[in-house]
Amino acid sequence: MPMTTLSLTVDEEKAGRIDLIVRDMAGASRSQVRGMFDHNCVSVNGHPCKGIAGSVKAGDVISLRYDPNQRYREKKRSWDDRTFSIVFEDEHLIVVDKAAGTLTVPTDNGEPNSLVDRVSIYLSHSRGQKEACVVHRLDREVSGLLVFGKHEAIAKQLIEQFKQRKPERVYTAIVAGLIEDDQGTYHSHLATGSNLDRFVTKPSRETETAITHYRVVRRLTDTTLVEVQLETGKRNQIRVQFADAGHPVLGDPRYQTKRASHPFWVRKRIALHARSLAFTHPITGETVKFESPLPSAIQKFVNAGR
Repeated sequence: MPMTTLSLTVDEEKAGRIDLIVRDMAGASRSQVRGMFDHNCVSVNGHPCKGIAGSVKAGDVISLRYDPNQRYREKKRSWDDRTFSIVFEDEHLIVVDKAAGTLTVPTDNGEPNSLVDRVSIYLSHSRGQKEACVVHRLDREVSGLLVFGKHEAIAKQLIEQFKQRKPERVYTAIVAGLIEDDQGTYHSHLATGSNLDRFVTKPSRETETAITHYRVVRRLTDTTLVEVQLETGKRNQIRVQFADAGHPVLGDPRYQTKRASHPFWVRKRIALHARSLAFTHPITGETVKFESPLPSAIQKFVNAGR
């Protein structure tokens, strides 16, 4: 039986996920398409393509060569993604550990490979096309735990918990300088400037209340390791409040950047990690709690006693 060969030059309208384009080209099921990738049936610009999660842009040429009578079976594999690891998953929700440097959701510029995109690709991997439903976010250069709903109704219930300040969110941070008090609370009002930076100001109709509790874990040479618990979850909250107190998070590129710079913190990421997340499961009603180990960059800095 002769092989079928198809070729497509991607235009602006079709640009995006390659697996969806190949599915349209072949008129095949998702599992069959994944098998085609595994059996080297797909190439992009003349180079073999095995990654179903890849994206193509306008001008790329996709070639597909396959036997229409053959059942291409997908090879068994574990999921591997540089943007996140899976901490917990059931039929209702998924908890992931986000890598620093990954946007939670795309900005207006439409960046590819945001966390919600990558998790959606994972959910579609063997279950048909699905989208991860965003519940809360982490800043791009912050790592740690996030929960996504697998259905809009579940996400809405989780979002309502966050609105009511029910989930427990604990972070670990390395901040500049030595914090004097062993523990404390920042209770302030945040506003947004024209450049989208946040700042502490007097209360008004345009400001948002931000409440952050902290505990000193260890004072190092000229920095402090702190445990931070959010009562509210406003954008950039931890970063802004600690910077306003004169103790910006190390590596922060937006708030007190000079003071946030440290000769031994050479990573691009911010020294802030969402290490613990607890909430009420929307279906079972049970309290579930998840932990994430400290990233190596933070752990190495602390171990060195900087």
